[in-house]
Amino acid sequence: MDDTSTTPPPAAAKTPTGSSDRFGYEWARYAELKPVYEEQFRRWTPFMTPEDWRGRSFVDVGCGMGRNSHWPMSYGAAGGLAIDIDERSLASARRTLAGHPTVEVRRTSAYELDERDRFDLAFSIGVVHHLEDPDRALANMVRAVKPGGQVMIWVYGLENNRWIVHGLTPLRRALFSRLPIGVTHALSWAPTALLWLLLRLGLNRIEYFRLIRGFDFAHLRSIVFDQMLPAIAHYWSRDEVEALMRRAGLEEVRLAWVNEMSWAAIGRKPS
Repeated sequence: MDDTSTTPPPAAAKTPTGSSDRFGYEWARYAELKPVYEEQFRRWTPFMTPEDWRGRSFVDVGCGMGRNSHWPMSYGAAGGLAIDIDERSLASARRTLAGHPTVEVRRTSAYELDERDRFDLAFSIGVVHHLEDPDRALANMVRAVKPGGQVMIWVYGLENNRWIVHGLTPLRRALFSRLPIGVTHALSWAPTALLWLLLRLGLNRIEYFRLIRGFDFAHLRSIVFDQMLPAIAHYWSRDEVEALMRRAGLEEVRLAWVNEMSWAAIGRKPS
């Protein structure tokens, strides 16, 4: 499949592929829970205030090292389920969420999630755009929430990212995603150094660059590495993200432009 396509593919009968093993390497290496991650989480979930999480149950689809489940729990969420499929990601998530015993960390993929009418909210941050079959994953998230519950995602936007689609994506597909993951990580140092320099020389064209200017080098490197490693990465326009949500049967769909380079979306499961 051509992963530069911006149109979500139709559902498939086979088990779709992804990059869970490569992200497992990332979440084992970058497993520290940093306070700055909260600001990122708040931007990725613009429809939710800390008060909105209180007492709510959730499922975090593609939890990585668990940081996006940690913040809701720190705001007073009731608990829920955090799922991923790479054991290194799950080990990091269990450490991150050790202080939150009402969150279960489970080895399950977005395609295998079989909960029904259980949670108040299903969310997935930075995962759906890496899936071969995003429609299938989103359908499972809708099924997992109670009638009247909400489903929320954050995904890469096409707007302001065409330079990645036409520049980095061909290089990633042909080289970085095929190299041993340790080699790809080693190669991430040079573009990180260039980005670090450009940010300090005044690169601030969009809000995202203004945000990451304050990040330390290791945090910047994790971001650059994250862009280099996956086998699949979709960059979707606003209309395509809205269509993805509506195909899942969600109502009251709302979208928010995040950092001028990505989309957050939320919708409600019919009662």
